[in-house]
Formats: sequence, C-alpha cells, structure tokens
Amino acid sequence: MSALREIHFTLPNRPGALAAVARLLAKERINLAAISVDSTPTRGRVRLIVSDPDRAMTLLRQAGYETEAREMIVVRLEDRAGSFLRALEALARAKVNVQSVALLVAREDGGVLVAVSTDDPVKAREVLAKARLVSRSAERIITNADVLATAPTIPPETVGLLL
Repeated sequence: MSALREIHFTLPNRPGALAAVARLLAKERINLAAISVDSTPTRGRVRLIVSDPDRAMTLLRQAGYETEAREMIVVRLEDRAGSFLRALEALARAKVNVQSVALLVAREDGGVLVAVSTDDPVKAREVLAKARLVSRSAERIITNADVLATAPTIPPETVGLLL
C-alpha cells in the first residue's frame, strides 16, 4: 500500500489555466482532498492531494505538466490554537525539516487532519507517533483514497468547482 502523496506542479499564471487542470481531473472523476496554489506574475505552483495520485500524475504529464510527488504524514490535531505547534516543535527538536503542509477535508474523532511532508519521512513518522500525534488511520500508512473516503460526500460534478 502506498503512503498519502501530494502532487506538485507549475502552470502558467493566466485565466483558465487552473480550470483546465480541474476539468482534466473532473473528467476522470479524480476527487480532491486538498489544494494549495501560490503564484508569481507568470507561474503558479500547485499542490494537490487527490483520490488517485498515480492516474492524476499520468494525466497531468500527458497534458504537458512536470509533476513530482511527496509522501505525506497525516497528523490528528485538536481544533484549537496551538495544537499544530506541538507537532512542529517535536519535528524541530528532532531536526526534521517541514517541506509542506496541507489541511485535509477529512476529520477524525472531531479533530483536524493535517498532512505534513518533511525531508525525513521515516524519522518524522517516528517522532510524531511518539508524540501521539499521528492519526490512528495513518498508523497503517493512510492512502489518498482513504482520506477521501472519510471526507464529506461531494458530488463528482462539483470537483471542478473546488479547483
């Protein structure tokens, strides 16, 4: 079973570029669990967590995008100020660098699920598990499909609207 993965790619910063990606994924019924977009005047950097990362990466590459994927660790946090700080401090003490963070649509036992990628996923998983922060679902290395299975039901025709 593969770990939760986040897809990274760039696209031109122009009207309709993100909509084209949304259309591509929606057409193939690939659902979205998280998205982040940062841009400069000419380029946009997109990060996605989707239901089928392998198929999404293939589709994006066929459409001319250069993609990369990062392993993510799912952390369950209390929905209150300072709870994410506990995870970040544990990683900092272990000298593990955080590369990206994604707030997931899914929840677990009333807690917020946050996916974190680091420069040392094995060590990060050990540190976060010791701090009792790794999601129970993630103990078996949660997959992209698992995250979406626990997310609120979203009609497939609205996937493009989410992007």
